[in-house]
Amino acid sequence: MKRFIIDQLLHWHGGIRPKPLILRGARQVGKTWAVKKFAAQHLNNKIHIVDFEKHPDWHRIFEKNLDVQRIISELELLLNKSIVLDKDLLFFDEIQSCPRAIMALRYFYEDMPELKIIAAGSLLEFALKDISFPVGRVQFMDMYPMVFTEFLFGLGKDLLAKTLILGSKNFSENIHQIFLEQLRLYFFIGGMPECIKTYRDSNKLKRVLDVQEGLIEAYRADFAKYAPYSDKKCLNSVFTNTARFSSQQIKYTRLADGFTPPTNKKAFDLLNMARVIYKVPAASPAGSPLSALASDKKFKALIVDIGLMQYLCRLNINEEIYKKNLLNIYNGALAEQFAGQELLAHSRDQLYYWARDAKSSSAEVDYLVQNNGEILPVEVKSGSAGRLKSLHLLLKTFPDISRAYVLSQRPYEELPRQKLIFQPLYTAFSLINNNPYMSGSCP
Repeated sequence: MKRFIIDQLLHWHGGIRPKPLILRGARQVGKTWAVKKFAAQHLNNKIHIVDFEKHPDWHRIFEKNLDVQRIISELELLLNKSIVLDKDLLFFDEIQSCPRAIMALRYFYEDMPELKIIAAGSLLEFALKDISFPVGRVQFMDMYPMVFTEFLFGLGKDLLAKTLILGSKNFSENIHQIFLEQLRLYFFIGGMPECIKTYRDSNKLKRVLDVQEGLIEAYRADFAKYAPYSDKKCLNSVFTNTARFSSQQIKYTRLADGFTPPTNKKAFDLLNMARVIYKVPAASPAGSPLSALASDKKFKALIVDIGLMQYLCRLNINEEIYKKNLLNIYNGALAEQFAGQELLAHSRDQLYYWARDAKSSSAEVDYLVQNNGEILPVEVKSGSAGRLKSLHLLLKTFPDISRAYVLSQRPYEELPRQKLIFQPLYTAFSLINNNPYMSGSCP
């Protein structure tokens, strides 16, 4: 499989005195695989792997003190290999299970800067709550499920993936339909690497559903680790209902029956912290950056992966998958999740939406993103320009916005007088220029 994050790892590795890198992401998005693949492709496998979950007894190396010379000497004995400081890569996997190792990253940067270190883990924010974190001494990189282009590579459709990356405003109708059919598959398979591999090897959606069930159960098993912070039953309900309400403004009262809104809020915040769900705040496009004008109280949410979302929502695949218009599947919620998932991955977690503040107003635009400083409204909707009432209202209210995008099944079309650009849904990633996931990605 091809993961664009490997290009990001190469850029980090080639930097001047790179800081120890913490690779963040939900479970099973491919963090460990990506680091090993990077080492195989670019470092001749000069990698030393310290798996803190597999070897809990190795935690004691960090208990005595954080003298990095001693730590390296003892790791060499355990690994039975010499670590060449200016040539090798030290990989701390599942580092969240050894908080003292996270603290040690500061001293590796200060006292042993020639050694390149990558740490990966999930639920990292939980580990960081109780330690002295090395602020300014580490670098973060976020990893997501496989985006649509990576999905095409994963299924062996390399030429199709490269065609999409190279881009075209007007694909032929035949190519356009091919992309739509592949996108239909992505709606149900999603971007979790194991799901894509299972479909590639078996060509059976039923087997993908079995994998999705296992992944969801693994996430739910992790909820036991949240026990000091939230009720497990509440977490289960919030997880499922966030998927069901993913295209709607989140109301805590709807997320879990039998629990108070503050309890549901705590569960939601924990799942967001664990990167199992993503909070998408409402913001005003009146100025830049969007984060400065984002709301703490009004927000939507995305599930980590569209395939897991459709499984959690218990869609009738035999009925939904044959709907002609992809934007009609699950009343448009999967299309909105897809666009959000693509934009989130390509914009480094900077994703918002617009909701009019006027009393009793229901006007909303699905997403707001920033591209090279320009604020871009994005609506996911089929139909003509005349039906885009909320988008027209936004453009009228904020005349400095120079253009807005509509993602649908329609071919590319510009309507300059209305400041609208229609693009096929599968090109959502292209709204973010110079994004890290696409850099150097097309051989």
